[in-house]
Amino acid sequence: MTFQIVVNLIISFMWMFLSESYTFITFIFGYILGALLLLLLNRFFPSRYYLAPIYRFFVLFLIFVRELILSNIDIVKLVYKRKPDFEPGIFALPVEVKKNWEITLLANLITLTPGTLSVAISDDQSQIFIHAMDIDDIEESIDDIKNTFEKAIMEVTK
Repeated sequence: MTFQIVVNLIISFMWMFLSESYTFITFIFGYILGALLLLLLNRFFPSRYYLAPIYRFFVLFLIFVRELILSNIDIVKLVYKRKPDFEPGIFALPVEVKKNWEITLLANLITLTPGTLSVAISDDQSQIFIHAMDIDDIEESIDDIKNTFEKAIMEVTK
């Protein structure tokens, strides 16, 4: 991955020298050109494309924003019902992410989403205990979190 960054910088400097324009805009254009060339030639490098995690992080951010909006709508619907009939509860989410920062990111994304709160992490870091404002189906809640946040975090870090 560092090799790709160095190659991209060399391409951007070469672009500046060949175009005989030594401005920041020319450097950025050369950097974008180098990034596109590296993307096209990615199969010749042993590691994955170095800008792929940035794209996947952006996708994770969009997933979080979508979940944030949908959760806010659900909470507003629950709060403004004439006779609210929700069932709060705590459930255990088995996690597949292993690194400390991945578990922390997952727990924080869960907590930042309205209606859920990460209460604790098990000692062996295999489960996160989550308090939810309304639990219709525990398995559905687990699948939602695993298919959105955890899957996106694993895509960023692989």
